[in-house]
Amino acid sequence: MQPAGYDLYPVSTGEEALRRFKLARPELILLDLFLPDMDGKEVLRRLRAWTSTPIVVMSVRDQESEKIACLDAGADDYLTKPFTMGELLARLRAVLRRAFGAAQSEVFTAGDLRVDFNRREVFVEQQQVKLSPTEYDLLKVLIHHAGLVRSHHQLIYELWGDTHYHDAAHLLRVTISNLRRKLACDPRILRRIVTEPGVGYRLRTDADWAQVRENL
Repeated sequence: MQPAGYDLYPVSTGEEALRRFKLARPELILLDLFLPDMDGKEVLRRLRAWTSTPIVVMSVRDQESEKIACLDAGADDYLTKPFTMGELLARLRAVLRRAFGAAQSEVFTAGDLRVDFNRREVFVEQQQVKLSPTEYDLLKVLIHHAGLVRSHHQLIYELWGDTHYHDAAHLLRVTISNLRRKLACDPRILRRIVTEPGVGYRLRTDADWAQVRENL
């Protein structure tokens, strides 16, 4: 379904939402607190432990304490029922602007790497690089947290959801290796994706490359 230009992936329970997340990889999550199998706040907490994807909570509960609890648990916005479709769409647009506007309306650059999120195009030294969907999603996560370490668990959850860790850990290493190969640069100068032993990975920022150029 595509109301108002959005692709929807509806689910009816909290457990189904947690399972579906790893398959759909949505840009935004609209979460009703009233669920038949668990408290919506528990779904919120579990999702936020895995992903930085924007989450908008909707509920009939209008108590200030309830709104504060959800926002503190990681919700990006809280919408009280009843509401109009116009207000809902405006809230969704605002959340998406805050989450992705600065990162995706502008081209990301780091050294000779350039990523155009609107076109889903990746370039190295002006040459377009073809990435698999998983490789692109991994690069997107690393760019969203550029300069910061993302742990193995965080990356696995953001890419594949609640997958058996040891199986996914190998898949993550393979995907990182393939991504490094496709975004190849001279590792004697600076490795583009840095391994933090025993922790995870981080993507070098443009500031890192500028420092390297100054020291050459």
